Amino acid sequence: MKRLIPVAALLAIACAWTAPTVLGAAPKAPKAAPAPTYPEADWRTPDPDNILVIDTSRGRVIVEMTPFSAPNHVDRIKTLTRARFYDGQEFFRVIEGFMDQTGDPTNLGTGGSDLPDLKDEFEFRRGSADPWVFITRQASAPGVVATTELGLMGILPVRSGPSAQMMLSADGKTKVWPIFCAGVMGMAKASPPDTANSQFFLMRASVTDLDHNYTAWGRVLSGMEVVRAIKVGEPPAPPRDTLTTVRLLSDLPPAERPTVKVLDTRSASFKDLLAKSGVGSPVGPSICDLDIPVLIAKPS
Repeated sequence: MKRLIPVAALLAIACAWTAPTVLGAAPKAPKAAPAPTYPEADWRTPDPDNILVIDTSRGRVIVEMTPFSAPNHVDRIKTLTRARFYDGQEFFRVIEGFMDQTGDPTNLGTGGSDLPDLKDEFEFRRGSADPWVFITRQASAPGVVATTELGLMGILPVRSGPSAQMMLSADGKTKVWPIFCAGVMGMAKASPPDTANSQFFLMRASVTDLDHNYTAWGRVLSGMEVVRAIKVGEPPAPPRDTLTTVRLLSDLPPAERPTVKVLDTRSASFKDLLAKSGVGSPVGPSICDLDIPVLIAKPS
């Protein structure tokens, strides 16, 4: 079995891990809002086939997968989840202020599934009909010299080519790539391109050195306190924390299925929240500091 290089191999791309690029002073991920008062019409119910329920030895994490950003990677996660591939696997590399890595049946960082490796899905394209929420423009970014736009596609924070490019492109679209904010789910890979297979990681903090170097396929809706409670180590000392079970929400028995609602980022309520947050202003918080209210209700 080939050796899969852990996500920290990114260090060869940019800088030593001791000095990562971080978006915002206090990285956050979407989390449940206490007793929200938003109108019912402003909430959306995600497709249960795109909700991943990860039960760990530290508690439950609920993730919304984003097939628009990485359809083949999301399909792989679903396939392996339905095969019970991830159940019982360990978090074998966990770095404070960075990420939790798992998804290797050898629990060593050297293994994967028997399925073929995946082609990288570092970027995708958006058109005028896509659910894009513009936040601000940015003149430059690491590895990017042209002006880009920061925004949201659903729950996923992204960087995009200028919207004006849509008028000049053959397909009427512009390229987009996710921002690795805290809570974003990424796929581990080896150094050569197109080598992701089954290993994945959950971001504990926001690290932009990963942008356009790894495939992002979702973001945590609930359970960031669990993500940050996973035992740290390279590798962690035994006993390691584990994935107890990983299931799609749609596959859970109705009596065990929580209700998940997310404030629609295209709604009037979210626009008001965004305006009050200061995100996007020259001296305001980072896009990674933006909370998207989420409601998780236990089955009755």
